[in-house]
Amino acid sequence: MTTIATEERISWQRATIEEHIRQENAKDWKKVYDTFLRDERAFYDVVPMNARYEGIRGVQDFYEMLALALPDFIITVTGEYDLPGYSWREVTLVGTHQGEFAGIAPRGRPVRFEGVVLYIFSGQEPGKIIAERAYWDNDSIFRQMKGETDAPRGGVGLTDREPIRAAIA
Repeated sequence: MTTIATEERISWQRATIEEHIRQENAKDWKKVYDTFLRDERAFYDVVPMNARYEGIRGVQDFYEMLALALPDFIITVTGEYDLPGYSWREVTLVGTHQGEFAGIAPRGRPVRFEGVVLYIFSGQEPGKIIAERAYWDNDSIFRQMKGETDAPRGGVGLTDREPIRAAIA
């Protein structure tokens, strides 16, 4: 078995995530799915909703739900952190609520929220994502979707800052 250098592994991870997010923003779902292992080891966790989407079919189900709820969403990366096998991205997502989400009927309202996504990579295929695990503030999202006037418009204003890129080796 060949050992892959830390810097090379992190470089593959970064390239995979950049392609992954580029294709999410382009809504090219086949290319998004191609960044994952295409089998039952893949999964997507939505931590604030206590939901796991298992296998590549589960990953596809998650993205279908997201694309229906916020079909015009755009993700901006505001921070990057990497270790061999794991990468975190601080992100801001903006979109328009155009489909049901967590029981909330679409009302065409703008939504903006910040979150953190953990990407877990395969040891044997370091350029492939095994899992994506997303963390965000449900209350803020739900309140924006419902049109509550005091709903926060995103967390700490990450998109107003210069992007951060950090490699932890």
